[in-house]
Amino acid sequence: MDETIKELTLLLIYLASWQEDVGLTKVQRSWKGYPFEVLDELNEEGYISGSKHAKSVCLTEEGLSKVKELMKKYIGKEE
Repeated sequence: MDETIKELTLLLIYLASWQEDVGLTKVQRSWKGYPFEVLDELNEEGYISGSKHAKSVCLTEEGLSKVKELMKKYIGKEE
């Protein structure tokens, strides 16, 4: 899998996400509108989590940290 595709997909997941209260914590959630091959790899790398049967994914702490790097790299700003 092309690393650029994975990075840009993770960035798009974040940019299209919303914050949701789950118990005592908040999570960043986004719809799964991306190729499953890419989502599977992002899940294996620990950047996103979610059931294969769910229609959305959650960004993990590791994923949110990676997004900060990607914002700088591709957009030129920090979130």
